[in-house]
Amino acid sequence: MNSGDIGFMLICSALVLLMTPGLAFFYGGLVRRKNVVNTMMTSVFVIGIAAIMWALFGYSLAFGNDHFGIIGDFSWLGLQGIERSTTDYVSTIPHLEFAIFQMMFAIITPALITGAVAGRMKFKALFLFIILWSVIVYYPMAHMVWGLGGFLAKIGSIDFAGGNVVHISSGVSALVLCIVLGKRKDYLRVQYHVHNIPFVVLGASLLLFGWFGFNAGSALQANELAVHAFITTGLSAAAGMLSWMGMDVWMSGKPTLVGSVTGMVVGLVAITPGAGYVPIWASIIIGLVGSPICYLMISKVKQKLGYDDALDAFGCHGIGGIWGGIATGLFTQTSINDVARWNGLFFGDTQLFIAQIISIVVTIAIAVVGTFICIAIVRCFTTLRVSKQEEQKGLDISEHQENAYPSFNGLD
Repeated sequence: MNSGDIGFMLICSALVLLMTPGLAFFYGGLVRRKNVVNTMMTSVFVIGIAAIMWALFGYSLAFGNDHFGIIGDFSWLGLQGIERSTTDYVSTIPHLEFAIFQMMFAIITPALITGAVAGRMKFKALFLFIILWSVIVYYPMAHMVWGLGGFLAKIGSIDFAGGNVVHISSGVSALVLCIVLGKRKDYLRVQYHVHNIPFVVLGASLLLFGWFGFNAGSALQANELAVHAFITTGLSAAAGMLSWMGMDVWMSGKPTLVGSVTGMVVGLVAITPGAGYVPIWASIIIGLVGSPICYLMISKVKQKLGYDDALDAFGCHGIGGIWGGIATGLFTQTSINDVARWNGLFFGDTQLFIAQIISIVVTIAIAVVGTFICIAIVRCFTTLRVSKQEEQKGLDISEHQENAYPSFNGLD
């Protein structure tokens, strides 16, 4: 055991946990005033349910003994049997600490989905959906990518901190769920204004702060690889912010604060799978290219296709994660991290790039099928959507009987 590594990983775990309240502020600031409590609640409650599920059986299913390269087993139910051992991934931290760190990923990932359905999904239905989605989609994805014997790991694909496991899976599921749920009542007939820009900036800042634990902590030790992941994370976020500002100026003539922090988040999403594999200079390219791709997806493609991804969970996390997975196949160098079997396409090898494409396609397929299964099960117990009257009133009152701004008497 190494006390420095143990302390480092505990700090990183706390930083990753901070991201979920950060997401609550980020999403909460973007919605209408009458839905801010509900929107923030849909992120915050996941801390409770996902942590308990992870401790009881989730960690065992994700990282337990392999079955068919798809799922673990129940050998570590209740986290029993791991307290005094080390993990196979690193010998300098307790096995339990690795489980704690991974628990934070299991919390933030399903919370990302909620942005797509803001303002119209029944809380009871969303609560059940998150439970089912964690079991049907997240745990198998975590095992296939990071578990010993996992199928996607066996074919040689790599995902440093969650491009497939976190962003593509949640983003694609968000798209499917929002299409099945249907559009908001006034979608495309009225303008939806951001109700609290300072909330958005606060949330994005907490996400940025936590993301350094997310990516650097995925090195699992306080070493050179953690430092490398830290700097690639920061530079991609910076590049993503600048390129989104450039797109704002090009498309509308003025840079926006909401756009700037959104670009920063996109840069963070895009670098996540490759943070510990790509050169420093490549992280700048990943952020610079990722923001325009997501910007055009949100501003052009979404309008043309007509789906109502309320807070662009798919546009940012799904598309940003797909670009990040592809970019990892382009720019990876084995000299940075020998977990990668091959260099990226940019350096002359094709095997890793092909493996990355396969892993992205498999992730999309699992997310789509798994989401439809979850929806079908939820519908056996409750309707997915609130009534038109409840939507008009706002989900803060209709779902929680709370008002974020009880003394506010102005117009939305």
